[in-house]
Amino acid sequence: MSRLTLAIVAIVAALAGCSAAAVPTTTAPPAAVTSLPPVTTTSSTTTTTTTTTTTTTLPPSFDVTVTVESAAGTAIPDAVVTIGEAQASTGAEGSISFRDIPAAPIAVHRPGWLPTELDWDGEQPDVTALLEPRVVRAIRVSSSVAADPDRFDAILELAANSTVNALVFDTKDESSFVLYESESEFAAEIGSINPTYDPGELIAAAKEDGLYTITRIVTFEDATWVRAKPEHKLAGRWADPTTREGWEYPLQLAVEACELGFDEIQFDYVRFPAGQTAAAARADIPATQDERVGTIRDFLAAARDRLHPLGCALSADIFAIVLSMPDDQGIGQMPESVSTVVDAVSPMVYPSHYSDGWLGFPEPNDHPGPVVADALDDGIPRLADHSLMRPWLQAFYYDASQVRAGIAEAEARGTGWILWNASGSYQESWLPAAEE
Repeated sequence: MSRLTLAIVAIVAALAGCSAAAVPTTTAPPAAVTSLPPVTTTSSTTTTTTTTTTTTTLPPSFDVTVTVESAAGTAIPDAVVTIGEAQASTGAEGSISFRDIPAAPIAVHRPGWLPTELDWDGEQPDVTALLEPRVVRAIRVSSSVAADPDRFDAILELAANSTVNALVFDTKDESSFVLYESESEFAAEIGSINPTYDPGELIAAAKEDGLYTITRIVTFEDATWVRAKPEHKLAGRWADPTTREGWEYPLQLAVEACELGFDEIQFDYVRFPAGQTAAAARADIPATQDERVGTIRDFLAAARDRLHPLGCALSADIFAIVLSMPDDQGIGQMPESVSTVVDAVSPMVYPSHYSDGWLGFPEPNDHPGPVVADALDDGIPRLADHSLMRPWLQAFYYDASQVRAGIAEAEARGTGWILWNASGSYQESWLPAAEE
């Protein structure tokens, strides 16, 4: 064996001895993290895609035409028909068609009428929905009563013990003041805000008792407006109804009243002036009957277009004499015209306002029953089919039997009624009891 070979063998033997020796275990501090050059690794990945197929069964769809009528069979336009998620309004003929919709209950409502709902399974292609008119039996709540909690509570008690199912408030009255904290910039500008009560509070109390709520807005007789806006003056305290810039103020108040929670907005003094003021007005700004009637109709149509989308009904007070006359009596009110755009027409059938000799009576005020009956019989046939007759009846200068005589004639014709008393004072004996 050579010397080199012997040396290698010796070295190997020494190394073998070292690896067999015990090595003490020690705990070393964590090593510092060192950034190493990136290592590129190539791998092969196999992806398996699983496709899940979901089958959705859509409900069958149908076509249907809904016709909305009164119990008398007359078409009701502008009724809102809802079937599931589909909604549309009836046209002039009282009908609306739906295409490719699933079966669902059919709900129908229109301001001034009671809502209804029908079952529909999709099998009937033509459905007729009958609406019943909202028959209002109301008393007026004057601003002085609205401002007095005890007197207002007495009104609620009176309603609870009688057939009264509605209250008529004033939010702007003959004083030309707005009687609550209005946010109208026009009212603020002319200084017409004179708060006397909180409409929201009284509306809530009335609705808690199940009462329908109406507010009256005095429109074109407005001393405060014409004083602040002389360019809009017609004559005396009257604003010119033909000045359309002036419409925005009462329309704004109407929208605000609807948003406050009133169910119906009623415009009063929505006409041209009468009497001596009318003579002065005609001298300054002559207008034909067509112009007067068209102006009042257009104003009310503008109100309807704002109020109906908000869900509020629209009514207008008119002179009762125009029910029995062929013309507008110089004031721009004719039942045929007004009724085309409002939900209810409220003629002020006050026998004390008729001239001696009317219907052959030396004093018509002594004959409330016949005077009311004649006015309604003259007026009802002249209204548009969808518009309701709802007279104001006299509750002043009368005893219980006379007030009840007027109410009886209105009830006999199914019109409902509203009692007018300027001070807001009523007797329980004037009203039909709840059980009658």
